[in-house]
Amino acid sequence: MLTCEICGEEIMLEEDMKTHLLLSHLEYDVDCPLCSLSGVSYDELCLHISSAHPEEQHRAQDAAHFMSTSGCSAGTNTAVTEGKKPQTPPSCSAGDRCDTAGKVRHACASAVPKDSVRPKQNSTVESVGLSTGKTSPITYTTCSPDTRQESVGQCNEDNNGTTAEHSRAKQKRLSSPGKEKLFPCPMCALVCSSCFILQEHVELHLQEQISAQGSSLEACSPAGTSPAASSLSGVEKFQCPMCSVICSDSFSLQEHVELHLDHGAAVNSAGSPGSDLKLARQLQQEEEQRRRQEEAQQEKEEFKKLQRQFGLDGSGGYSRQMERNMERAVARGLMAPAEFHCKKAEMMESLASGVDDGRTRTQGVVRALYEYYQTECRDSVHVWLSAETDHYCSSAGDKGWGCGYRNLQMLLSSLHTIDVYAPFLPEKAVPSIPRVQSMIEDAWKEGLDPHGASHFNNRLQGTRAWIGATEIYALLTSLGISARIIDFHQPTGPGGTHPRLFDWVKQYFQSIRSNRLPSRLIQTSMPPLYLQHQGHSRSIVGLEQKKNGSLCLLLLDPGTSASDTKKLLSRDTVPAALRHVRKFPSSLKHKQYQISIVNSRTLHAERIP
Repeated sequence: MLTCEICGEEIMLEEDMKTHLLLSHLEYDVDCPLCSLSGVSYDELCLHISSAHPEEQHRAQDAAHFMSTSGCSAGTNTAVTEGKKPQTPPSCSAGDRCDTAGKVRHACASAVPKDSVRPKQNSTVESVGLSTGKTSPITYTTCSPDTRQESVGQCNEDNNGTTAEHSRAKQKRLSSPGKEKLFPCPMCALVCSSCFILQEHVELHLQEQISAQGSSLEACSPAGTSPAASSLSGVEKFQCPMCSVICSDSFSLQEHVELHLDHGAAVNSAGSPGSDLKLARQLQQEEEQRRRQEEAQQEKEEFKKLQRQFGLDGSGGYSRQMERNMERAVARGLMAPAEFHCKKAEMMESLASGVDDGRTRTQGVVRALYEYYQTECRDSVHVWLSAETDHYCSSAGDKGWGCGYRNLQMLLSSLHTIDVYAPFLPEKAVPSIPRVQSMIEDAWKEGLDPHGASHFNNRLQGTRAWIGATEIYALLTSLGISARIIDFHQPTGPGGTHPRLFDWVKQYFQSIRSNRLPSRLIQTSMPPLYLQHQGHSRSIVGLEQKKNGSLCLLLLDPGTSASDTKKLLSRDTVPAALRHVRKFPSSLKHKQYQISIVNSRTLHAERIP
């Protein structure tokens, strides 16, 4: 009587003990010949091979078919397991779940050749004892078909009772509850005894879902191989980042992704044939819009700068600037507070009367020039002087912007001395700068120079706005005095000079005809000329012609201080001061000049090309 060292079952014959060890114990030590899966039963191994290695299954079937047709023995390695019958799987419980599992496993195992999972020829299988640690070698030998059938028949006849008893004991042991941990399938009613079997079973469900989505899986991954099965087999797989396809290598993944990209490009090209052109136009429009915004911002800043430069930024006019400068003088200790209040009162009185206070006026300038040319400067052939004109220089209230107003005051001081124009002047004295601003606004209200009025927004009082030849023309016209503007819009000589301007001034002073021969020094009754160029204006009070024929203008500049102008009144200082009055063509090189002229003829405009 033999006793099994693993389970303690008693068996009479040694051959029956070998059969017991093989069926009861060694069948759970079957290993998958295609991957690292081990420790499963025969039925579970069949299910694993049919799900994870279908290609090997077909290859084994073809090989078996080839061997059977060529006369080879197909049953050499099946001597031990030929008499085995399907048993109830140990992973199933009683009832419907066991029936379901039996059907699934029987269907999977029936298509797998048993030769692929049997022990190899002449191999020795060792069974390790759980309690004693001993091993029992089992040897399998190759035999002919007749010998195999005789052996099996004899074994069946002698041991029918023993085999039946062993089957009942095994069935009782496998179906007893509480001895094994069960793993139910979350997708059906199957209950498995191993987590590996449950994983393979669940992957079958997932494989069916993936195959229903499309056939793209077959192009990149081996047929029927799931990602989990591939990970179990130790083969690295590459998943497409744009879909759920698993590729076998990096090159296949790259080709697959390129197909995605090419398809997307083709769809875009088919959907919008001019997409590149539209994108280019959109970028161009954005660039143009950005450029226009930058230009508008730059233009706005430049306009504000011009407003500050020309006194249109709302920072106050003559009175505010005068008061601010006096406050600075008091803060610096250059003026006493009492003097500040005294000058402020005088300023307010002058502004209220509308008459200039005369603090910046210098009288007798033209008379001093006439006396100088009578006795000195013998290198001059001819000298022409205008009517008597007073010099007005800039003050603290209009410094930097009042040159136009000061030149107008010089012109009005001369018109007061000429009987032809004196009746047209409303006041017997020269008006102050705020009063001049008010008179120009009145001229605009009469409809004179509408473009100039819109440029200044019809407002000059309380501002530091610059005025030019057109504002002088509007004011004189509103007073009933005939005036015109002569425009020298481009240079007429070498080096950007304006010799034609000098010739025109000479003709202006020679306009009074006389039967006598022209003398060397002539003081006419002509009013001075208002000369305007970019950024500044001056008054022409005379013209000097040298022996070599060159012409020289005599200019009074509002930027010259009263102290420097008074040097013309002294015989000792007049030669040095006269250098600031004389202006030759080389000194006038601005691009454009304008001259405002007063005469007794009808007002008309003349343009010098």
